[in-house]
Amino acid sequence: MKLAILSRGPKSYSTRRLKEAALARNHEVKVLNTLKFAIDLDRGSPDLYFRQKQLSHYDAVLPRIGASITYYGTAVVRQFEEMDVFCANTANGISNSRDKLRSLQILSRHHLGIPRTTFVNDKYDVLPAIERVGGAPVVIKLIEGTQGIGVLLAETTKSAEAIIELLQSQQQDVLIQKFVAESKGKDIRAFVVGDRVVGAMRRVAQGQEFRSNVHRGGVAEAVELSEEYQETAVRAAQILGLRIAGVDMLESKTGPQIMEVNSSPGLEGIETCTQLDIAGAVIEYIAARVDFSDIDIRQRLTVSKGYGVSEILIPKGSDFEGQTINSTDLSAKDINVLTLYRGNKVIPNPRADRVLEADDKLLCFGKLESMRGLLPPKAQRRRHRKIKDLKTDVTGQLSMDGTDKLTTAE
Repeated sequence: MKLAILSRGPKSYSTRRLKEAALARNHEVKVLNTLKFAIDLDRGSPDLYFRQKQLSHYDAVLPRIGASITYYGTAVVRQFEEMDVFCANTANGISNSRDKLRSLQILSRHHLGIPRTTFVNDKYDVLPAIERVGGAPVVIKLIEGTQGIGVLLAETTKSAEAIIELLQSQQQDVLIQKFVAESKGKDIRAFVVGDRVVGAMRRVAQGQEFRSNVHRGGVAEAVELSEEYQETAVRAAQILGLRIAGVDMLESKTGPQIMEVNSSPGLEGIETCTQLDIAGAVIEYIAARVDFSDIDIRQRLTVSKGYGVSEILIPKGSDFEGQTINSTDLSAKDINVLTLYRGNKVIPNPRADRVLEADDKLLCFGKLESMRGLLPPKAQRRRHRKIKDLKTDVTGQLSMDGTDKLTTAE
C-alpha cells in the first residue's frame, strides 16, 4: 500500500508514530504538507499537484488536518475522494467534527447522550437559554475552539451573561452547555478505529481547573470501557462520518454524554497511558479497507430521475408490523431496502425473510412517488404552557394576575 499522511508537522509525535507503524508493516509512506497542494478541476478528470508537480498515485490518504486550515485541508481531502483514493476520514466528517454546533445537532437527532446545549444570537435570549440548560453554573464554549481553548465555566448567571456578551461583541459564536457536576473534572477519551474502540483513557483535571485536557495539566489513566460507552463512542464517530476519531465523553448519572468528537486525535497521550500500539491499529485498518474508496450513496443514487433515498418508519399498529420485508411487496413497488435500523442496531442489507417490528426504520431507495404514501405525517410539536405559581398576598389570599382573588382554606 502506498500511503500519504497529510500533515504540516512531520516531526510531531503522532505523525512520526504513524509513519513508523506503516514502514514496520512494509508499506510505502510519505508525509505531505497539506498547504502545498494545488487542486485542478476539469470535466471528468479531477487532479492534484504537489509542489508544482503532478501527484503520483496513492492508494490511501490519512488526513491530519489542523483546525486553522480546515477549509483548505478538507478541499484537498475531497479532491482525493473524487479521484477514488481511500481516505481514512472523509472531508465531510472532518467538517462536521470541527463545528461543535453542527456535530451536536447531528448527534442529538440520533438519540445519543449530549449535555443540554443552547445556541443564541440575540442578547435578550441569553438569560432564557441559561435557564433552559438548568441555570448556573454553565459551560460556555467557542464553536470552533480546540484542545480546551475557548472553554469557560461561569459560576453565576450574571458572570455567564457578561462572558457571553463580551464574546459576542468580538463576533465569536458560543454554545451554552449544562455543567455536568457529577463528572467532577473527569472525562473519557475513547480512540475509535473503524467499528471498535482500540484504546481509552480517563483524564482528570488538577486543582481548580475543570478542563481535563492532558496538555492543561490533566492526569491520564488507562480505563476499560463498558459496552455502553464503547457503543456510544463508535456510533458517534460513524454518524459524523469518521473512521478514525477521538471521542470525548463525560460520565453522568444518565450514562455517557458526548462532549466532542476529534477527527485528528493525538496519539502521544493515549499510547503513553495505555501502552498500546494505537498507530499500528490505524495503519492495519487502512490497509484492510484500502480497496473500498468512499462513495456518497445519496448523491449517486439520487441522480436517477424520479428516484431517491428516504427513511420509512414502521409505527405501532402499522400493516407492516409483524410482516417480513418480502411480504410487504416493497420490491413490487420498485422500492429496495438498503438498511434496517432497530433501536441502536444497524442491520445493513437485511434479508427478505426478516420480520419487521414496531419503531423499525427502513432506509430505502426507489421511486419517490411509491414511497410518498409510506411516509408518516410529520408530527407537529406541541407547545407546553408554563404554569405560573400562585402567589400569596399579605392577607392570606391567593392572587392571580393581580386581579381575581381566591380565599385560602384556614
